[in-house]
Amino acid sequence: MPRKKKVIPEYGTCIRKGIEYYRTRIVDSDGKRVSLYARTPEELYEKVQEAERLIAEASFRKENPTVNEYCEKWLLIQKGRLRTTTYTDYEWKVKKYIQKPLGNKYMTDVTPDDVNLAILPALSMSESVYRSAQMLYKLIFTAAEDSNVIKKSPCSKLSAKGGKPQKVKKALSDEQVEKLLTAIKDLPPYVFVMIGLYCGLRREEILALQWDCVFLDVPAPYLSVKRAWHTEHNRPVILDELKTSAARRDIPIPPPLADCLKEVKAKSQSPFVVANRDGEPLSYTQFQRVWKYIVTRSNKERTYVRYVNGQKIKHTVTPVLGEKAPHNGKVVYSLDFQVTPHQLRHTYITNLIYAGVDPKTVQYLAGHENSKITMDIYAKVKYNSPDALSTIVNNAFNNMYAKAE
Repeated sequence: MPRKKKVIPEYGTCIRKGIEYYRTRIVDSDGKRVSLYARTPEELYEKVQEAERLIAEASFRKENPTVNEYCEKWLLIQKGRLRTTTYTDYEWKVKKYIQKPLGNKYMTDVTPDDVNLAILPALSMSESVYRSAQMLYKLIFTAAEDSNVIKKSPCSKLSAKGGKPQKVKKALSDEQVEKLLTAIKDLPPYVFVMIGLYCGLRREEILALQWDCVFLDVPAPYLSVKRAWHTEHNRPVILDELKTSAARRDIPIPPPLADCLKEVKAKSQSPFVVANRDGEPLSYTQFQRVWKYIVTRSNKERTYVRYVNGQKIKHTVTPVLGEKAPHNGKVVYSLDFQVTPHQLRHTYITNLIYAGVDPKTVQYLAGHENSKITMDIYAKVKYNSPDALSTIVNNAFNNMYAKAE
């Protein structure tokens, strides 16, 4: 079958800088008229064909974006609405759990099976990470449905249950606290640990704490939580914006911590209570190095990787309690338990509850916006033994029977 001969339209001409050009106008994907120029009708015809192909593709993309394109648009909209730390967390999880597995697909082509397969890596993470990924899938695809980008969200039946169950948070015992403080006395993490144990601040609150918010020369010493720390590309950023409105609070400083802070303040030349050698707030890696002083003193089994003649060899070390580290005689394996920064805060809250502090006061001191968080901890701590529950229940019914009589 003979090929159809190209019919070249008759184009108008114009003079540009003394040279005659053929010219035509087309409407782009935004509805704007755009002029195209060429020296010959044939060349202009090819330009028009290519431009119309690109415009058709752009128009299609506007109506049917890829997952990558829509996620970028959604994140841009959220940027002005969310706290910086929340946005950073969303951005990372969207890229890892949505864009990476599905980014090149068109939004209209994504099926429930695609979503279930894409979210599989999150199932091997903690419950909280999985819930975040699941929530972001639903938020993004529901927004696309509301904007008529897709007819129906493929995430409507995505299960909220998944991920590895989180370990039960346990407070440090008095004996463990004593061991910990003895092990790190005069070492970089000591002040951080003391503030966590005696004031219950979050990690980001301790690392942002400045001396202008620590009041030691008053009858009842206290500190004010007004700032939060986070990092961007490993650089510390101090924000006046806190996690919640409830996080802004004044906390009494118990005598052991007051004595510690007075001693530290007398030597400090930094506005920050916990600072690096230059007096600046810690970066993320600097904090990790500080916390390593605690990790290296535990008897937890460790695995190191060494390269011998280009081969990767795993080397396992099982520290013996009470012995010195072979590579550093100053390090003694003195901790038979592991500690996390959040565990310090949990210990503080637990001690308040054991001391009989009422739930509302605990909620204020902990900076919990939602009382449910406080009450969940309160119930687990206060009523974690059958004996305690038995006494409470029996007393309740005894009182009821007494009134009935």
